Amino acid sequence: MSRALKWLLIVPALLIALVGGNFVYGWHAAGPSAREVTVVVKPGSGIRLVAAQLQKGGVVKSADAFVNRARIFGATSTIKAGEFLIPAAASNADILSILTGGKTVQRMVTVPEGMPSIMVFDRLMANDMLKGEIPVPAEGSILPDSYAFEKGESRAAVVLRMQAAMTQAMAELWPKKSADSVVKTQAEAIILASIVEKETSLKTELKTVAGVYSNRITKGMMLQADPTIIYPLTKGKPLGRRIRQSEIAAVNDYNTYAMVGLPKGPIANPSRAAIEAVLNPAKTEALFFVADGKGGHVFANTLEEHNANVEKWYAIRRERGEM
Repeated sequence: MSRALKWLLIVPALLIALVGGNFVYGWHAAGPSAREVTVVVKPGSGIRLVAAQLQKGGVVKSADAFVNRARIFGATSTIKAGEFLIPAAASNADILSILTGGKTVQRMVTVPEGMPSIMVFDRLMANDMLKGEIPVPAEGSILPDSYAFEKGESRAAVVLRMQAAMTQAMAELWPKKSADSVVKTQAEAIILASIVEKETSLKTELKTVAGVYSNRITKGMMLQADPTIIYPLTKGKPLGRRIRQSEIAAVNDYNTYAMVGLPKGPIANPSRAAIEAVLNPAKTEALFFVADGKGGHVFANTLEEHNANVEKWYAIRRERGEM
């Protein structure tokens, strides 16, 4: 074979090897993006449309090259819909793995313990990453927690998850109700738990506060819970001022200073811990409690003891200039 003929055979082979090597190298080589990029893949998007998004976002150098490589090296992979975070310098292989893995960006919305439904509604409506209209959820139907959602998800879907969590929590806790619990139904448990939740911010006090209210219900005493005065006025939002005497005396379906027993419905969304507290209250003789000035409460078995504790609380407030 002549030297010229050999070169005619060798050169094309070298070119094929070079192009092939570059093709393979480009699949695993670092990408051009110097920062993280969020990519939203809409349902039904084909690989060419997604590749165009990637090129426009500076994640890949060439949409066509990405498509060709993906079809060869990721032939069995299917791109998922959702919002994905692509790291800086991600290779073609890394990108396809992320898009086909289905691990979308998770965003969180938090419902604090004791948040009323009107404030849950406000929080969801103010989140511009969610879509759609919702009514104010039924009071007490949502379990306080942090919930993941995807960008563009409906608010209604998020509310359904929150309510399903409450249903599940009640299904788990109700069978564990002790004989000392005064609530007869799950609805009563939610109502009393919402009051307990609003009366103390300390988890260590929940069962004792529940015990106090259980004792009052058993003895036919008024619960006299301040948050039940506020709820009809603001639907649970902060009042922003001191309660007026006329509001303490107001007769309605919630004010426990003017009625014996539970109000007609919850005054907030109680936590799992608060529900557990009313289902398993502390064994206590206490009938009264008042703030101790340190973030907690002091409990009393008799009115005489309670009045002395109230005077101590008033003295603390006067020292602080609050009275």
